[in-house]
Amino acid sequence: MGSRILGFVRDILMAGTLGAGLIADAFFVAFKFPNFFRRLFAEGAFNAAFVPLFGERLTTEGKASARAFAAEAAAVLVSALMLFTFSAVLLMPWLMYAIAPGFADQPEKFGLTIELTRITFPYLMFMALIALLGGMLNTMQRFAATAAAPILLNIVLISALVLIGLGYIPHPGFGLAWAVTAAGIGQLIWIAAACARADIMIRLPRPRLTPSVRRLLALMAPGLIGAGVVQINLVVDVILASTLREGSVSYLYFADRINQLPLGVVGVAVGVALLPLLTRQLADGDEAAASDSQNRAIEFALILTLPAAAALVTIAGPIVSVLFERGAFDAAAAANTAAALAAFAVGLPAYVLIKALTPGFFARQDTATPVKVAVFAMVLNVVLAVTLMQVMAHVGIALATACSAWINALALCFILHRRNQLRIDPRLRRNAPRALAAAIVMAVSLVFGESALGPYLGGSSLEKISALCGLVALGLGVYAFAAQLFGAVRVSELRAMLRRSPSS
Repeated sequence: MGSRILGFVRDILMAGTLGAGLIADAFFVAFKFPNFFRRLFAEGAFNAAFVPLFGERLTTEGKASARAFAAEAAAVLVSALMLFTFSAVLLMPWLMYAIAPGFADQPEKFGLTIELTRITFPYLMFMALIALLGGMLNTMQRFAATAAAPILLNIVLISALVLIGLGYIPHPGFGLAWAVTAAGIGQLIWIAAACARADIMIRLPRPRLTPSVRRLLALMAPGLIGAGVVQINLVVDVILASTLREGSVSYLYFADRINQLPLGVVGVAVGVALLPLLTRQLADGDEAAASDSQNRAIEFALILTLPAAAALVTIAGPIVSVLFERGAFDAAAAANTAAALAAFAVGLPAYVLIKALTPGFFARQDTATPVKVAVFAMVLNVVLAVTLMQVMAHVGIALATACSAWINALALCFILHRRNQLRIDPRLRRNAPRALAAAIVMAVSLVFGESALGPYLGGSSLEKISALCGLVALGLGVYAFAAQLFGAVRVSELRAMLRRSPSS
């Protein structure tokens, strides 16, 4: 949560400094490119394959054996990513034709994007090591250090934006690009220090394809798509948005940043905590406990994301206006971003459900099944995006991403249920529709609330902020009351789900 709040501060400063023009589009592509590979390789496929194997080794053979396996994996990972990074930097002009083909018609933007991406791309290598070390910490039930690492990225970028605003950094694009790489180094030092305190820090041996590493690579191969389908879809969004009018990439970026708040806080937390928990329960042969853990993860995700989605769809305009509409980010940019945010938010519960469902496959070392679902979801996303963007421009791209996420989540749920690996228990069947009903009641109250506060939402900055805070408070209060009234949430059950207990 701390990271996401600082991320909002960063994005507010970025919107005021860059607006939604040439430099903003170029930097957002340069930032998204290494982030895509980070989420796909490091946090996606690698983590999905590494954590179950590391957890299994830790449970059956002890810390020393698990640490040796992690060192072997890290040596191969670093060697491969150094070669990949060097190749990507050299081939960047050709890669840019794939990631942002629409920029090719604008030589200045195309050239700037290539230069900025070459600076930011080494960030991938640092983040891959952070993913490995963070996976070790998470398996040891030490979640705080890894969850807090992105705070350093936001602090560095905020500092760079302040220096840009004061005139100490003349070119905002290059200043932010170098800040991204510097933040990667700082985050790696932070996580390494946490591993040293936990007595699990590794030393890199000579890279070797040991049997354990081969097993890891075999599990990673299908997971490259299965674990990264959301990221792949977002990159498809950038490719398509680059062919639309200037600013479309920026509209989607800022909309996605707001949508990432509940996804990053709830979805990532659920996925990170659930995978090592399921791994241990399945290693002990306790299928009943694993099924209960997955049911509670789904329930927790729905209780928090259904009202978040309803609010982002209903009051997208005031949210974007208050957060970003200042400086170079004008009213037209705010309106375009708000429309994209409402479309993205339709899929918010699905994005989080994917995080809660995929550990059910990964903990059983099945990375092949999600890839089949992912391929279909990706194809559907491209078809829908190309179709909808003809009439809805960038909003059609965001809506296509949301629809494909729902297909992905429902397919994963169906497969787990058919295999008898996910049995929807009575508590989840009872609470999920009640949470949906409470979210609908909240959305209706926000519609009336926005209408009543209309004059203030169009007033001064202080009036806008106060009115938005009032809407948020209204939504929280109505949802809490309705959820209690309908029986969707019991305070004792929510407290139990949030309680930190290794046995729960």
